[in-house]
Amino acid sequence: MKGIIIKGIGGFYYVKSEDKIYECKARGIFRKDKHKPYVGDYVEITIDENEKGAIEEIYPRKNILIRPPISNITQNIVVSAVVQPAINLHFVNNILVYSEHLDIKNVLCFNKSELINEEQKEEIKEHFINTNYKILFTSVKEQTGLHELKDMLRGNINVFSGASGVGKSSLLNSLMPQNKAETGEISSKIERGKHTTRHVELFELEENTFIADTPGFSNINGAQEIELEELMDSFPEFSDLLGQCKFNSCVHDREPDCVIKEAVENRKIASSRYSSYIEMLHSIKATKKY
Repeated sequence: MKGIIIKGIGGFYYVKSEDKIYECKARGIFRKDKHKPYVGDYVEITIDENEKGAIEEIYPRKNILIRPPISNITQNIVVSAVVQPAINLHFVNNILVYSEHLDIKNVLCFNKSELINEEQKEEIKEHFINTNYKILFTSVKEQTGLHELKDMLRGNINVFSGASGVGKSSLLNSLMPQNKAETGEISSKIERGKHTTRHVELFELEENTFIADTPGFSNINGAQEIELEELMDSFPEFSDLLGQCKFNSCVHDREPDCVIKEAVENRKIASSRYSSYIEMLHSIKATKKY
């Protein structure tokens, strides 16, 4: 049977296959090959007469996170509060870059939207011009934007990332009111941030739709995780312009005749996004000694 690992504790893996969850052990061949199963892995299992399972095969992964250990994430919901706390654009851009690097789709969710007006919402959108990111404004207090968010989650293995205090806990409890104990567990782990030694778990929102408990994901520094040549590819608004600069080696910093810098001047790329790019560029150069 084919299934997905939703939890792993103490050498046991809990695999959801069709409508049941089976406690499984991994075959010794995986330990021998140092190919450890991860939460999120799609696997082939066999079941004995006692309904205990064995993992026989791990299917190829779309992506893998080492911290926290999870695979096959398809969508990252990057949550910010519109105010209280104020949006930290560089923090958000770091998470977006890391997700792009892992081929994870990004959705920008701006919470507590009852605290701002339509003009302020448009100003927020301007920071992400030409990125093609889906942007949602949600309010748990007024119960707005939640149906749209739930629709966006459908069919994905989702992570929720963002700074503490932005309302991830409230959003999760609104999305899964029937499982408040579970979502409270997810939320508290997410908010604890760096406690990445705790086990990772997938919680099923509906069929083929999961929310991943990923403690520590929000503390990722995108610039530490990627190489210099990958950075510009992790800004989707750059994609149509790459290769058009005067110099083939242009990294869009101090070089003349740079189409990326020209696009920033013409407001086709947000200056806040470009500032984050430059900060990450310098960080990569300093860290990796290019």
